Amino acid sequence: MFKSLLIANRGEIACRVIKTAKLMGVRTIAVYSDADREALHVKMADEAVHIGGSAARDSYLSIDRIIAACRQSGAEAVHPGYGFLSENPAFPRALAEAGIIFVGPPPAAMEALGDKIASKKIAAAAHVSTVPGHIGVIADADEAVRVARSIGYPVMIKASAGGGGKGMRIAHDDAEAAEGFERSRSEAASSFGDDRVFIEKFVTEPRHIEIQLIGDQQGTVLYLNERECSVQRRNQKVIEEAPSPFLTPETRRAMGEQAVALAKAVGYFSAGTVEFIVDRDRNFYFLEMNTRLQVEHPVTELTTGLDLVELMLRVAAGEPLPLAQADVKLNGWAMESRIYAEDPERNFLPSVGRLTRYHPPAETADLEHVVRVDTGVEDGGEISTFYDPMIAKLCTWAPTRAAAIDAMGDALDEFELEGVGNNIAFLSAVMGQDRFRSGRLSTAYIAEEFPEGFTGVALSHEALTHLAALACCSAFTLDHRIYGDTPEPRSVLIGDTRWDFSVRADGIEFWLTAPDGRKLLVESGWKPGMRLLIARVDGALHHVKIDRMTSGFRLRWRGADIVARVMLPHVADLMPLMPVKVPPDLSRFLLCPMPGNIVRIDVSEGEVVEIGQTLVVVEAMKMENVLKAEKRARIGKLKVNAGSILAVDEIILEFEAVE
Repeated sequence: MFKSLLIANRGEIACRVIKTAKLMGVRTIAVYSDADREALHVKMADEAVHIGGSAARDSYLSIDRIIAACRQSGAEAVHPGYGFLSENPAFPRALAEAGIIFVGPPPAAMEALGDKIASKKIAAAAHVSTVPGHIGVIADADEAVRVARSIGYPVMIKASAGGGGKGMRIAHDDAEAAEGFERSRSEAASSFGDDRVFIEKFVTEPRHIEIQLIGDQQGTVLYLNERECSVQRRNQKVIEEAPSPFLTPETRRAMGEQAVALAKAVGYFSAGTVEFIVDRDRNFYFLEMNTRLQVEHPVTELTTGLDLVELMLRVAAGEPLPLAQADVKLNGWAMESRIYAEDPERNFLPSVGRLTRYHPPAETADLEHVVRVDTGVEDGGEISTFYDPMIAKLCTWAPTRAAAIDAMGDALDEFELEGVGNNIAFLSAVMGQDRFRSGRLSTAYIAEEFPEGFTGVALSHEALTHLAALACCSAFTLDHRIYGDTPEPRSVLIGDTRWDFSVRADGIEFWLTAPDGRKLLVESGWKPGMRLLIARVDGALHHVKIDRMTSGFRLRWRGADIVARVMLPHVADLMPLMPVKVPPDLSRFLLCPMPGNIVRIDVSEGEVVEIGQTLVVVEAMKMENVLKAEKRARIGKLKVNAGSILAVDEIILEFEAVE
């Protein structure tokens, strides 16, 4: 085994690799850009080397800078993580020339399987079921339309060198095919330095299920069961689980054997993932192979008991795999939620800023449940525009799927994250949906369940009553410190709903009488200053994030974000008389929906635009977002130029009415 390892990556995956390497007694070397000088992975490693500017092309995508860091630090091996150089075959070749071990597959296999066009040809030759499509590079938008018509809409336009949802578009007609081609090619060039795209049939009601592989240099390749990654937005995974609630043992075995056959066809070793699209009849089709460690690998580790990073390191050192296919187990159920810096109520657009509060739930492990947090940030860290907006991966394990979902719901309720927009509320909402809990998934899940976008969670009256009771007891605790026992009843207002409670307390136990005479027992140890309220209401356990506000509390639970105002009844009587503040009318402005760069402006001052016409293209975190006109109007004043860097809600242009 080599004695030193450089991790050519950043964020949570760099931290993840460092943890295992240290447990194995391997010295760890981090690399960092200007933006990452104070990053967590830099602090965790035994040594850190600066490799350049904040933009990925000036640091994490520079092969020369990574090799120079290896020479400076004396690193014997390099783990690429995922993204950046992890699937670039030129990287392991350059490392080999420098006498450095690459922790990953051989470059020839990466080249063959990492290219989506070439990999489909190899898969077909290896008798792996493939999706119908045009297996060739599309030259221009006109050819994209012709190919799409020949395949039949809907089609998927994909970057040949792509991954992470970048360079992918679904087209339902000629116009979408032409525009999707241009956007896919532009994103592919920006993200991967390779603008080749291809087109294949889009399978309706698809489920995204993938097989995890591990192989050694002696020719053994094993499949480590499957993961389901169907809950996606913009073709990027959001929630993953292992195993899939949809597969039968027979389908699992067939998919695993085909995945192994594909890997063996190119002499593959190390960790890799073969992704399949599975239709409602459990017919499965090869999608692509990721020749690297996947973001969602923790759910496989939790259900098999294997450490994939350790196996990768041992395979890279030339050791044979320490297990056979019959030794691969499937124990319990695991869930992974990707915590992103994004705003679900703005169509999941990225968010940037400083983490003013970052307290993930505590990691735990016992026979009944596991909570695992893979993260690359800490309190006070900054989310920049330079890299992917993922903050952490929150994972839970339990003996059953229902228990794993319940554990995830509690863990999300405990996750404290302030300073940037985030998707915790959305993830909590999904965990509570009947459709998700029953396992009726597809890659269209988010679009179907949230057709108007995510606008928060509407709680039942019972749930609101419980939160109102918790707010009342918390207010009672505050008042008791000042006034002692206060027998006056308390009113709680949540929106237009009011509860008038009488309260009696003894230690952590509170007895409340609701307006309808119902008795509630609240067991709460909350004390002023606590940001997390863990309490029981009539025996039901609640994990509620709580913040004090004027006349009450902000409460966040199960995806709902509410304000509970607590006051004396005679004050509550006057609340309906308070004036309501009217928000300003911003309809005559086009606002930037996310922090980003203005890539292109397609209109000019004085021009009359029609509904659906493209106005501006904004790039944020390597994803291009097309802003279109929502009404017929005249372009008044353009406030920015192409190349401008804008903050969220900054004005791009002003509309004028058309006579």
